[in-house]
This record gives sequence, structure tokens and C-alpha cells, in this order.
Amino acid sequence: MDINTKNNVNTTTEEKTEYEIVGVRFKNNGKTYFFDPCGTKAETGEAVIVETARGIEYGTVSVANKIVPAKDVVLPLRSILRKATTDDKDKYRENKEKEKAAEEVCIQKIKEYKLGMKLVDVEYTFDNSKLMFYFTADGRVDFRELVKDLASVFKTRIELRQIGIRDETKLIGGLGVCGLPFCCKKFLSDFEQVSIKMAKEQNLSLNSQKISGACGRLMCCLRYEHDFYESELKKLPKVDSLVTTRDGKGTVSEVSPLTGIVKVKYIDHDAVTFRSYPVSDIQVVAPPKKGHKNEKTEADDQAYTPEE
Repeated sequence: MDINTKNNVNTTTEEKTEYEIVGVRFKNNGKTYFFDPCGTKAETGEAVIVETARGIEYGTVSVANKIVPAKDVVLPLRSILRKATTDDKDKYRENKEKEKAAEEVCIQKIKEYKLGMKLVDVEYTFDNSKLMFYFTADGRVDFRELVKDLASVFKTRIELRQIGIRDETKLIGGLGVCGLPFCCKKFLSDFEQVSIKMAKEQNLSLNSQKISGACGRLMCCLRYEHDFYESELKKLPKVDSLVTTRDGKGTVSEVSPLTGIVKVKYIDHDAVTFRSYPVSDIQVVAPPKKGHKNEKTEADDQAYTPEE
């Protein structure tokens, strides 16, 4: 290939604005990864064999063949090798049985070595080139001897990976305070950032026991309506703002983003009264004084994010 031809190839690659992809998941409700279909036409729910950084893997199609903008793709795209055959599906089921046996062995070894760790999940790569054990622990664990022991038993590459409490909850599952299965187990593919500020904006109790999930972190559902509340709150005066209404001047004591109603406090000598108005009937005279109790602080933005 001469220089001109090579330059032309590079130019063509840089100017590519869209790609055909197929989305694949490796766990139920897990993250979707994009792959190059390489001519394969895959339907949602079909099993496929793909090439990954970990090796050859068995996954399920979550997004059928689709054209997406280049900005949504992380290059290079790895390939779909084929649709899963009957033999592939049998091997996948065999791997699942092997994982159960490996779990029992690992739990016994953890007890023998008296390690402060809790085994959460076990996973074989499709080609059995690697066996991964996922665990939780309060701190760092020296599991070097455990790895050597497991490698001698299973005759394959062993990887122990420490995961966070949210990831553990997603793997195990359970019922939330709403009585429904955990969102992370049922449909959430990724953990999004959740902060105390979201609970405050929704006028929820800041009692940690009431707004935390079974994992001990802030509930993921606090984020579902956050964008709406944030948008509506911008249309309302802040609490403790000085406002004027048809009944005179007062200070805002409470706002309702869902209804657009503002409660105003009036002080007449020793008498304190409260009246509610639509936001359209209120005019802000002065914002809250700096340092008032509702002023945003750094603690408001304290967020809980999943561990890598």
C-alpha cells in the first residue's frame, strides 16, 4: 500500500459519522455493550458468541442491529462471532453448573484461610480460560494464597474481584420498602449518582433509614423524578424569600413543586398566619439572606456512586 492510499484510508475512517451495532448483555439487566455485527442479523433475546477483552463470551442481544452516531460508540468495536449454536447453549449451561461447584469450593477455602471476605458470585468465561470470583470485604484482603490454591484445583486462570455494596445487592436481589423487587436487580443496567439534595428538593424526610435502600446507600428511585423537581423549583421562589402578595408582604415558608403552590408566612405583631397562593400571584421582593438555613451547602451534593 502506498502513502496516498494509506492516507485515504485514514481520512475515510475519520469521516465516518455512524456505525451499525448490536447491543449485548452478559447478565440479566446488566450493562449493554456495543459490538460490530460483522454481517450477523441478530434479534433481541437471541444468544450470541462475541469477542471481548476477557476472551470469548456468551451473551444475549438487548439491542438488535441498529445504526448509531459515531459519538455513541467507543472504538474499536469488538466483533460478534456468530449466533449461539445448540452446542454453545449446552456449554453455557455446563458452565453454570461448574460455577455452582466452584462457589462451594471457594467458600470452603475462604473458611480454611480465615479470610474476612464474603463470596457473592462466581463466573466462568465461555471458553473456560478464566474463572472469576466476586466478593465483598470491609477492607483490603490478602488473598494471594487463596488464588494459588484455587488455581491448583481448577487448572485455569483465577481472578478475585472486590465489588461494592450496591453491586452485591444487584447480584443478590430482594424486595425494597415499596414491596417490589429491587430496581437494580429488575431493570437498572447502571448505577447513577444520587445525592441528599435530591431528597431535600422532593421534601422527603432526611432520616437516613427512610431514604436508604437495603444496600445502605441512598435509594436509586430518588433520582427518577429529580429532573422534574429541579425544573419546577426554578419557577418557584426559594424558602425564606421576601415576597409580596395581594395580602401584603411575607416570607416563603414552603413550596410545592408538584402543584406550584407557595405557602407564605405573615407576622403581625405577635400573631403568625400562613396563606397559600399560586406562584403566579406572588412577586419576589428579596431573595433569602445569605447563610439562611435553606442555603445550599457542599453536603447537599454529597453523592453515593457505585464502586468500580
